[in-house]
Amino acid sequence: MSAFSRKVAELTGTAEERIERLAGGDLSEVLLVPRADGRAAVAKPAIGGAEAAMLRSIAAAGVPAPLVEAEYDGILLLDFIPNDGIFSPAAWREIGRALRRLHAHTGEAYGWPVDYHLGTIELSNRPLSDWPRFWAEHRLVSTASVLDRPWRERVGALAERLPELLPVSPAPAHLHGDLWSGNILVAGGQLAALIDPACYHGHAEVDLAMVALFDAPPDDFWESYGPLDEGWDARRPLYQLFPALVHLRLFGASYAGMVDRLLGEYGC
Repeated sequence: MSAFSRKVAELTGTAEERIERLAGGDLSEVLLVPRADGRAAVAKPAIGGAEAAMLRSIAAAGVPAPLVEAEYDGILLLDFIPNDGIFSPAAWREIGRALRRLHAHTGEAYGWPVDYHLGTIELSNRPLSDWPRFWAEHRLVSTASVLDRPWRERVGALAERLPELLPVSPAPAHLHGDLWSGNILVAGGQLAALIDPACYHGHAEVDLAMVALFDAPPDDFWESYGPLDEGWDARRPLYQLFPALVHLRLFGASYAGMVDRLLGEYGC
């Protein structure tokens, strides 16, 4: 076991051999911790209190999220949410409705109260009132800044065009920020919880674009989410480019083709 699991065992009073490593956790260690009362908790590294606050904000919007049990000494303990991983039409309909509820909670500007990171990628959430500028500076250009020069130049050229490609002031919706099926728990045809958020306020289409990048939500999802603004299809690759750049940086050249394709959608 790891130093982190030993620390979790000490904090929770659970024998280390009873702690299991959960599947997933690409960017950090995630553990299942059985408790004396028969329940189970999930333990993961706490990063400046950011995730706990995000989960609470999702729950406050009326969307299922794990209950934060405790946060102490770099460890975040969450209530374990069982899921069966079966994305039935009924589950997709409920996901669509829940996402609409989340996006209905808006902020005063684009951003979040604190900065945070995805793995080794530092993300600024400094509030801005200009959405194309936020997306260009805080997501695309900053994420591409350490890539090879051709990638930086192509992303930079696209970023300069964002004022003509994106709306200036869409409603600053409460975003999950890292929405794909691995961060959506379902059970019995229902949404059980949204997990592993990277929240900020931004254009609602960001979440929709990402869930369509790695998954193929059926019509049930789109119909239950509700009407989309005109031009959504043309903007979707712009929003998918950010998670593609993140994956290129974190997981390597296997994502180069995805980034190249998305940039190519705009002739960059």
